[in-house]
Amino acid sequence: MANAWIIAVDPQVSALVELGRALGGEVTAVTVGNVPISGVDRLFSVSVTDDVPAEAAAPSVAAAVTAAPGDVVLAANKPAERVLAGAVAAALGAPVVTGVKSLADGTAEVNRFGGISAESVSFSSPVVVIADGGAEGEDAAPAAEVAATEEVFTATVTATEAADVAQANLGAAKVIVAVGRGFKAQEDLKLAEDLAAALGGEVACSRPLAEGNGWMARDRYIGISGQQVSPDLYIAIGISGQIQHTAGMADSKTVVAINNDANAPIFALSDYGIVGDLYSLLPALTAAAK
Repeated sequence: MANAWIIAVDPQVSALVELGRALGGEVTAVTVGNVPISGVDRLFSVSVTDDVPAEAAAPSVAAAVTAAPGDVVLAANKPAERVLAGAVAAALGAPVVTGVKSLADGTAEVNRFGGISAESVSFSSPVVVIADGGAEGEDAAPAAEVAATEEVFTATVTATEAADVAQANLGAAKVIVAVGRGFKAQEDLKLAEDLAAALGGEVACSRPLAEGNGWMARDRYIGISGQQVSPDLYIAIGISGQIQHTAGMADSKTVVAINNDANAPIFALSDYGIVGDLYSLLPALTAAAK
């Protein structure tokens, strides 16, 4: 049985714990800062002060991860975690794999070409996997904590700048309301936001709204070069359904499409389809969902 190592800077790693458990061996978390992690067997904690960036702890994290051949090192697809994962990969001489859908002992199913196809790969050496972290885990018995060797680069955060928009964790969302070019103006997106709020979900978008119009942040763009999601419910509103977008949501459990074009390709991928004007339909759906 292979063991799993999880690199964590925040507690949103439930999906990584699930991937690690699939290997059948021991699951160890290596955290930077005081990060509560549920569902692991061991916990190495690297202490840093508030004015030190997590990336500065790369030497300590790399030293703590003593992965053996066949073991898997997991890290969330976030900036600090990617830096720490790179340091671990360099120390182990391990390849870095992205787009992993599932793991087993010595094998992984990996998305290729933005999710258009999948490939089964095998490995015998340690491998570093970058994947969606997921949400915070449920409360569980605390793992045995071991203090890691503290070797930290000299670095200090001298200033911070708050983002203008809230960061989205689409990988953990159970419900996603996705918007496309069927919306005529940016202020009209509130119709989708109201529906998402009523359903307890997140709002996402197709590429043109993030990179063309600039109406939404790029971390809410779903598609081949954007986010890959698999919610319980995916509602596509005003989205035509081109492969550039659908490759990012193909693993959704239930898909509902709303479009005024009965021939839109999105309907071929949907479990339920509504042909009509979104400006009339969304207020009615929101009222029904409340």
